Amino acid sequence: MFPTIRPRRIRQVENFRKMVRENHLQVNDLVYPLFVAEGTNIKKPVSSMPGVYQLCLDNLLREVEEAAKLQIPAILLFGIPKEKDTIGSQAYAENGIVQQAVRAIKKEFPKISVITDVCLCEFTSHGHCGLINDNGQVLNDATLQLLAKTALSHVEAGADMVAPSDMMDGRVGEIREALDDNGFIDIPIMAYSAKYASAFYGPFREAAQSAPQFGDRRSYQMDCGNSNEAIRETYLDIQEGADIVMVKPALSYLDIIRRVKDEFGYPVAAYNVSGEYSMVKAASAQGWIDEEKIVNEMLVSMKRAGADIILTYFAKDVAKRLQK
Repeated sequence: MFPTIRPRRIRQVENFRKMVRENHLQVNDLVYPLFVAEGTNIKKPVSSMPGVYQLCLDNLLREVEEAAKLQIPAILLFGIPKEKDTIGSQAYAENGIVQQAVRAIKKEFPKISVITDVCLCEFTSHGHCGLINDNGQVLNDATLQLLAKTALSHVEAGADMVAPSDMMDGRVGEIREALDDNGFIDIPIMAYSAKYASAFYGPFREAAQSAPQFGDRRSYQMDCGNSNEAIRETYLDIQEGADIVMVKPALSYLDIIRRVKDEFGYPVAAYNVSGEYSMVKAASAQGWIDEEKIVNEMLVSMKRAGADIILTYFAKDVAKRLQK
């Protein structure tokens, strides 16, 4: 073929490179995760995640205002209560911190979409995502009702979408039924469908104060060696009523994102998780990498793999760059 065919011809000029670019990162692709904590005058830095904070309601609203000005379309909200118990009762309390935050955000910034994480781990004293028995076993079926109750309380407060992250079997169906029975048939569910038991979650557990107090989460989160299982999990969530499916983490599971997209053709979210964020921040602080270029390359790789939505702590930085 050479010298007649020369792929470099359309690489020589920036305008041509832009014209033939296959994947584009846009502000509309982004969801910005935020952590809201009970109390006042709180803007507590997360030591392992530079630039990320636990925020009281007032400071949370300031952060949401900035995101809205940057035209970031949605935030993902995590709550940190003052008190925890074995049944995670503050997760579904009418005046829980997430419920308060949702009401405040929707009052001040009605156009930004609020997605709420639905799980018990931030609210339980033991740090697991479900109820436990005396032997420390995480109970699947007994947890479902509480997850549905949590999701319903978020939606009643004004949440635009709920995102169950617990990985209990059957939770999407239970939540869908609870929402439908209470008249919320139009509220979508973004399911953490293929959520792996990953070492990349370490910094998040500091941010959300959700580290398990014993054992680990391998009995309900997936093994990193499994790919077909991710397809089965995603299929089940779709059958139960998920509107968007998620792969988490993103960077080490790009093959799963691609498989899920090819198999189902559903909207796919990729969570650019805390460990991925922290590694970039740490290397950038040492001057070893160009942070802006690395972040762009990472997020575009997720788009290329098939992600439609990217949840990332880099959302504000990316939005600022894209607006230039």
